[in-house]
Amino acid sequence: PRAFRSSVRVFGSPTLRVRDFASRFNFAQMLTFVNAAPLSTASRSGIFPSQRLCVSGSIASLETFPSHVGLRKVEPLFETKFTARSVLQAQIKKANSKGSSMAMKMAMDSLNRELLDKFYALPQGKAVLAEYIWIDGSGENVRSKTKTLSAAPKDPSDLPIWNFDGSSTGQAPGTDSEVMLKPQAIFKDPFRGGDNILVMCDCYTPQGQPIPSNTRADAEKIFNKVKKSKPWFGLEQEYTLFSAGDNWPLGWPTGGFPGPQGPYYCGAGVDKIFGRELAEAHYKACLFAGINISGINAEVMPGQWEFQVGPCEGISAGDQLWVARYLMERIGEEFGVRVSFDPKPMEGDWNGAGCHTNFSTEEMRNDGGWEIIQKALTKLEATHMDHIAVYGKGNERRLTGKHETAPITQFSWGVANRGCSIRIPRSTEAEGKGYLEDRRPASNMDPYIVTSKLVETCCL
Repeated sequence: PRAFRSSVRVFGSPTLRVRDFASRFNFAQMLTFVNAAPLSTASRSGIFPSQRLCVSGSIASLETFPSHVGLRKVEPLFETKFTARSVLQAQIKKANSKGSSMAMKMAMDSLNRELLDKFYALPQGKAVLAEYIWIDGSGENVRSKTKTLSAAPKDPSDLPIWNFDGSSTGQAPGTDSEVMLKPQAIFKDPFRGGDNILVMCDCYTPQGQPIPSNTRADAEKIFNKVKKSKPWFGLEQEYTLFSAGDNWPLGWPTGGFPGPQGPYYCGAGVDKIFGRELAEAHYKACLFAGINISGINAEVMPGQWEFQVGPCEGISAGDQLWVARYLMERIGEEFGVRVSFDPKPMEGDWNGAGCHTNFSTEEMRNDGGWEIIQKALTKLEATHMDHIAVYGKGNERRLTGKHETAPITQFSWGVANRGCSIRIPRSTEAEGKGYLEDRRPASNMDPYIVTSKLVETCCL
């Protein structure tokens, strides 16, 4: 766990890798497993660090190997009832004595998590905690705050409109800072559990007008015009995990680089996959929340992952993706990992990160749909640069014609071709109906803008 990484270097056998983030598993089991690693393997190979944390009964000690000949000295850390708290407190003390602020923070975060669990378990009567979520003035980041309700709402319209200080989020001046939060969608809260909820909101002036950063309001107007077309979306959200300690991609040597791309996509094994625990935790959290998450996979660049949301109809695609991003950021807090939606997080011969958008209408999905898709492709070609302008900041660093992308200034489409702007699946070609995949949107795109733009171009 991260709590041990900086202040106590822990090694294991080749089948065990201590992760770069704190996990909420049984510390005693983990340490017993680590302690089972053969001393000779580690001391002779020179691959692993030269210290390990050992537990024998109630005694924990740090074993140090001064040379590669199996010699060791034992430095007692503590002798107490073995609990996660006692381990963490020992690490805090050791980190503090060494002046390691990062190790101190990581150990404190893990200890606080253990302490917080006790309070999460306390009954809260009939109260319901509603976490109001909104997009801030950057257009990329989410904010949230909690409101106590007397009963569980059945519909977003049952929830009260709330407000926040827009001058602190880049959405209002300090002289007139009040911005109103209007609830739009409700999800179950996987962090607090029970009847507690997450509430996706959009932002309005006190007079009831959408503020400039409210992209949901305009998107909803467009979707209301095409309800009969029943537009469906499947959003492939790519993201990159960074170690909070050194701000370098998870699994990469600090300041260095892993082996070339190739074995990482949908891979398995400790030398290929980094961050699976976080991806799995996010998967389960989305399912619990009620998000229509349809899958996950490791991506081409090591430390990069993808989750898919959909199929969703109309405005709900944007609501669900934004809440899924919020859950990802919150779970990153728990694991001590930074989540990046930058479209090109690492320069060089590494894949960027996109949010490929699968799109269809009822007409495309029915017999004769191939002709409708062909007409949509013609419209998309004519409006290519209009779409590029709203498909995410920094996308020019990603859409280079390399790494499974088309050049940003050129429109193209092809069947099963991931080097095109629009990919047509083989199944769509074979059946003469189905959907298309717009591969241009960046990972930091606003799903309200992208989904409504596709509908506006292809259906209006």
